[in-house]
Amino acid sequence: MDNLIAHILVVDDDDGIRSLVKKYLNENNYLVTTAISAEDALEKIKIIEFDLIILDIMMPGKNGLEFIEENKKTLETPVILLTAKGEANERIEGLEVGADDYLPKPFEPRELILRIENIIKKTKKINFKRIIEFENIKIDLNKLLISKNNKEFKINNTEKMILEKMINNPGKTFSREDIGLLTNLDKERSIDVIITRLRKKIEMDPKNPKFLQTIRGEGYVLWIE
Repeated sequence: MDNLIAHILVVDDDDGIRSLVKKYLNENNYLVTTAISAEDALEKIKIIEFDLIILDIMMPGKNGLEFIEENKKTLETPVILLTAKGEANERIEGLEVGADDYLPKPFEPRELILRIENIIKKTKKINFKRIIEFENIKIDLNKLLISKNNKEFKINNTEKMILEKMINNPGKTFSREDIGLLTNLDKERSIDVIITRLRKKIEMDPKNPKFLQTIRGEGYVLWIE
């Protein structure tokens, strides 16, 4: 998972489909976040900039078509719809409201990968910062390493996700809720432990952080410029 291709949001109320799609995409070097409903998906896209959304049409509450229709003015992320086999009207309506592609259930996982690859190649334009250096510190997200004072510290994928988002949004404060949505962690204590661990790798004096600071009552911010 060192060289992730893209970050994908999988939205489906079926636990089995979500877990299978996530497992297969992870095996093909994609970072995956899941959502169990359109409402859950909306909360996550407010925080995370995904490269692609895989969206089931038939879900309790707001369905996939309604989700696209209500958010098409602000949603720039490409969407692949998962549709019931033989429901041609839904597929046509999905394309009309702005979906980029559709795939009928049941589907072959390899076909899903090919459709994802085609869309990513067409739409992925932004090259995020992957390596930054400040003072005597170097963060290399490609190698999952932080170098400080000629010492190297490994970072895991959860730490990488937090750093990547902070590095590419300089000066932005991230609340614990923001970080929880990004990392799929729901306990504040777990998030605080990760931040403490990152400070030990980045800061000269972790107890008095200069770069990864706490904004009281709001969250955390990375000051590197």
